[in-house]
Amino acid sequence: SRVPLQVTSALKKALTEAGVEAVKPAYIGVLLCLWAEDELKAVELARRSRLEPSTITGLLDRMERDGLVTRAPDPHDRRAFRIGLTDAGRRVKPSTLQVTQRVLDRYFAGIPAADLAVTLQVLQQVLTNVEGEPPP
Repeated sequence: SRVPLQVTSALKKALTEAGVEAVKPAYIGVLLCLWAEDELKAVELARRSRLEPSTITGLLDRMERDGLVTRAPDPHDRRAFRIGLTDAGRRVKPSTLQVTQRVLDRYFAGIPAADLAVTLQVLQQVLTNVEGEPPP
C-alpha cells in the first residue's frame, strides 16, 4: 500500500513543478483514455479506465472544474453524456506524459524489464480475478 502512495505523491509534486498543476495523479488514467480517443460516453470512459461509475462521476466533476474536460449530452442517447477534452486538456498531454514517465523511470530503476513484464502480468491477472469475483 505504500508504493501507490509514494508514486502518487511524487507524481503530484512533479506535475506541479512542471507547471501542470491542473493535472492530478487521479486524472491520468482518464486522460490517457481520452488522449487515445476523445469524446467517449462516461460509462465507456469508466470501463476503459477501470473505474466504478460512481467514482468516475466525482472525478469528472473535478476534471471539469479544473478545465480539462467538458460534458455534453450524447445526441443519440438522452440519458448519456459524452466526455471530451478541452484545449487545456490537450495541451497538458506532452508535459503530463513526460513527467509521468520520468517518475516511473525513477521508481522502477534497477528492475530488469523482464521482471517488470512479469509483475505487470501478475497484477493484471489479480485485477481480472478481483473484477470477476462477486462482492463478499
